[in-house]
Amino acid sequence: MCGIAGQVGGDPRRIAEQTDIYAAMQQALVRRGPDQKGQYIEGPAALLHARLAVVDIEGGRQPMELDRGGEHYVIVYNGELYNTPELRAQLVAAGHAFRGHSDTEVLLHAFAEWDAPCLEKLNGIFAFAVWRSRAQTLFLARDRCGVKPLFYALRGESLLFGSELKALLCHPLVPPRVDAKGLADVLLLGPGRTPGCGVFQGVRELLPGECALFDAKTGRLKTRLYWQLTDHEHPDDLPRTVKTVRELVLDAIGRQLVSDVPVATFLSGGLDSSIISAVADGVFQKQGKTLHTFSVGYQDNKEFFHATKFQPSPDAPYIRRMNAALAAEHHWITLDTADIVPALFSAAEARDLPGMADVDSSLLAFCRHIKPVATVALSGECADEIFGGYPWYRDKTVRERYGFPWAQTTAYRAAFLKPGVLGGIDPAAYVDERYRQTLAETSVLPGLDGEERRMRQMFALNFRWFMQTLLERKDRMSMYCGLEVRVPFCDWRIVQYLYSVPWVFKDYEGREKGLLREAMRGILPEEMLFRKKSPYPKTWNPSYLKAVSALLRAAIADRRAPILRIVEKKKLEQLLEADNDRTDTPWYGQLMTRPQTIAWFLQLEHWLEHYRVELV
Repeated sequence: MCGIAGQVGGDPRRIAEQTDIYAAMQQALVRRGPDQKGQYIEGPAALLHARLAVVDIEGGRQPMELDRGGEHYVIVYNGELYNTPELRAQLVAAGHAFRGHSDTEVLLHAFAEWDAPCLEKLNGIFAFAVWRSRAQTLFLARDRCGVKPLFYALRGESLLFGSELKALLCHPLVPPRVDAKGLADVLLLGPGRTPGCGVFQGVRELLPGECALFDAKTGRLKTRLYWQLTDHEHPDDLPRTVKTVRELVLDAIGRQLVSDVPVATFLSGGLDSSIISAVADGVFQKQGKTLHTFSVGYQDNKEFFHATKFQPSPDAPYIRRMNAALAAEHHWITLDTADIVPALFSAAEARDLPGMADVDSSLLAFCRHIKPVATVALSGECADEIFGGYPWYRDKTVRERYGFPWAQTTAYRAAFLKPGVLGGIDPAAYVDERYRQTLAETSVLPGLDGEERRMRQMFALNFRWFMQTLLERKDRMSMYCGLEVRVPFCDWRIVQYLYSVPWVFKDYEGREKGLLREAMRGILPEEMLFRKKSPYPKTWNPSYLKAVSALLRAAIADRRAPILRIVEKKKLEQLLEADNDRTDTPWYGQLMTRPQTIAWFLQLEHWLEHYRVELV
């Protein structure tokens, strides 16, 4: 994995003079790519790369160039292609020759051979830019599921792009200005974001499954979706569906174990990470290698944990049972309040936005412990969105409720805001518009209604919103530590196939992710296969609430605190003074209750101050 950035268009003399700016943009991405740096600055184009070397350590350096068919191509690329061998074979048959074995070289040749239609052939996670120096065009693309990020901004005759917002903000043409719509996204939808919204004024994010072509001669940018979820008649009966799911999942995991550097897996003791760890362990044993697995826990959680509807049981006993079934070397990582509270601020800088509070910061701290052992890790993200594992899929009352099921707190959020801070934006209408637009854009077969229609809507809502928030979290927290995390359940073939699978199949035997469990029989021990879902673990230690409360109280004691420009101090004081035993109003999802809400406001304060956000 890597970080990419650049500027294309405008006066070539100006491009040549901006080496200091490009160095700053590149340095901003050094955590994503700590191993190698590269630049291509020629004419009206500057392409920048910071590399995390995973495959073909020496031969995969970027920017990578190719002369073919009378054109000169230059690529900067962030990602991994999991069907590289098949693509290479097709290209060799078409007359291409390769110097190394990196997927970057294969992607560059694929683009030279097939142009934009090459995207239809790719299986992987990626964001890349290809400059054609003779045609004077820049092509941008992002993977179908949005695992890898890519932001851009049009400024006059120039297009600027970068893997992360921080790279764009290093350029004087992209000041840290946030208008009312950007602020509304942060305050009303955060840590989610409207698809394509880059928060900062004039900044956009390429959508999952979207590509763009910028013409440096005219300064025009055209974007289009090359892939989107499309409903279709499901062709298979239940036995065939189970068989297909098993084949797809095993193939996705197997493909993603390829690497020239050490590979590990996350192991939470839940269904998804246990499947990945079991399959990876089997592959590694056949290769005579030892898999490393990692689990995260929290100091004194055994003492303070109490079962809830969403977290019915602790993870540790299940992790031990799973470890007993593997030949892997396991690493227990225990985090304390002193680890996750300071990391709140690093996590906000990793996202370039307020995030999921300690759900982010604990992952960042966890990844720091993995990095010395492995450069690549596989994780179980996205199975819940794709196989219908969340409570809002299964609870009929929640499922039929109007609005985003993980964010039913617009009025609660708006109550914290100072009058007029969002200009003329009505909070309820703003959120409602985005919900209705997502439903309007959801692909549903004609005549499909009732439960099946709602399940297509739920899938689309989760895919476009909640899943993107979690993928952003996983990418930024891991890449901040120079760790590449792969997500096998986000293989686009699995996503497309599962979209139209009838709910009665997904809910096999009335179990959450029942179809996945049935498909994985024989892969896991029975007690692991049928463990009730439990989300990403969080700290239950009261010292955490005490620590974040003290920090927020100290921050708002300063009347010049940036957060007090937009949030009512009295409302924050009420949040801090609330009865700890009261029923929590969730800020977002299942995990962000009162301690995380306080921590989110801390991240908001840090973001406003660190980025010197100018509200316009």
